Amino acid sequence: MGIFARIFGICKTEVPKNADCWNYSEGKVEISLEKVPELMKPGNAVRLEGKGLPQRILLVCGHDGQFHAFENRCTHMGRRLDPLDNTKNIQCCSISCSTFDYTGRPVSGPGRTSLKKFRVEATERRIVIFSD
Repeated sequence: MGIFARIFGICKTEVPKNADCWNYSEGKVEISLEKVPELMKPGNAVRLEGKGLPQRILLVCGHDGQFHAFENRCTHMGRRLDPLDNTKNIQCCSISCSTFDYTGRPVSGPGRTSLKKFRVEATERRIVIFSD
């Protein structure tokens, strides 16, 4: 990520290309995996925002074979997060580079508080994130 993107807090993770791939209701986000090819490769992620969701969510297809969902807000600067290539870590998109592991715990940088992590249930066709 370039220095200007970091200064302005521009993350590389995008919202899903198919906006109809997910919905939010009664504290749950339900995602149809067949409509989100972005999540088929370990290390990839999508941002979920809007649709009545009370907070932004980062959903990562982890290098550990699991899906991980976090409140998409760095505990240091409040900026969005991105997965780090070829690692089991997530990093703030700002210049401070606060880094967290898949449990949400801080690994390096000025962020000292753990990320809020959401429970995820996944099948071959569907992911459910429990946001409450």
